[in-house]
Amino acid sequence: MTLDPRVTLASDDLADAALQGVVRAGRFAIPTASRVVVPATGLRRAPGPDAEQIDQLLFGERFDWLAEAGAFSWGQARRDGYVGFVETAALGDLGPAPTHWVRALRTFAFAEASIKAPARGPLSLNALVRVTDQQEPLACADAIGWIPRAHLAPIGAGLDDIASVAELYLGTPYLWGGRDSLGLDCSGLVQQALYACAQACPRDTDQQAGLGYAVPPDGLVRGDLVFWRGHVGMMLDGERLIHANAHHMAVAVEPLAEARGRIAAKGGGEPTTFRRLPRRCDALDLTASARALCGAEDPLRSPS
Repeated sequence: MTLDPRVTLASDDLADAALQGVVRAGRFAIPTASRVVVPATGLRRAPGPDAEQIDQLLFGERFDWLAEAGAFSWGQARRDGYVGFVETAALGDLGPAPTHWVRALRTFAFAEASIKAPARGPLSLNALVRVTDQQEPLACADAIGWIPRAHLAPIGAGLDDIASVAELYLGTPYLWGGRDSLGLDCSGLVQQALYACAQACPRDTDQQAGLGYAVPPDGLVRGDLVFWRGHVGMMLDGERLIHANAHHMAVAVEPLAEARGRIAAKGGGEPTTFRRLPRRCDALDLTASARALCGAEDPLRSPS
């Protein structure tokens, strides 16, 4: 069996102790659990600020690291399983599990229980926080400050329509490896939409192409996913597609027929599959997704 290196915390020299007997490594160790304590931070292919960003972690997400390399830590994001390097200064103690997630596209956290207090952020949609106190209209979150209560929802209480979530990002700049409200790529947009609806989602397009079930292209509906080789978009209805793409360098809406023609003309070929996600998660799915949001278990990207 060949394990996907993107989601396997192992190298020739060092591997997660949980993989002992599964992979070969010079030694095995138990990862140190931590959480992201900055609004967002890049997950990079190599330990350096100029290295390629392959994913992104948001405030409150769990990162389990095995080794330090200069100013970076090598480990695994627990929310989508991706392995890479994160700036150590962006990480803090694991602490208690989050209780809420940010349901607004972006929000600020205030140093005191006043909207006139200095603000930190912005925190992006799907950031995770632990609420410890409330003074209307704000809620106090560990390690960050006071956040508008209307911008938070309890873990597991997801939104209903993934396409509506995707529309929140309309005009957001395209960013390779990004998934926050200031910049994201095609698979990051899909992942963020599913997270906001309390559904787990892998990071890359080839992984996401296994979600749901295949449908024919002549009956597409809102929320259906369209996959090309290395790209994904989401249908807003039977004709229009929303996607983060390198042509517009932003999240844009256009007719599916127009996108298909342009991508094919550039050598990207025709769509490889059309997928429909279940319209409802059963109770087990919701529970598993909520636990994944908290980093309580390991859940399972190629941009355009």
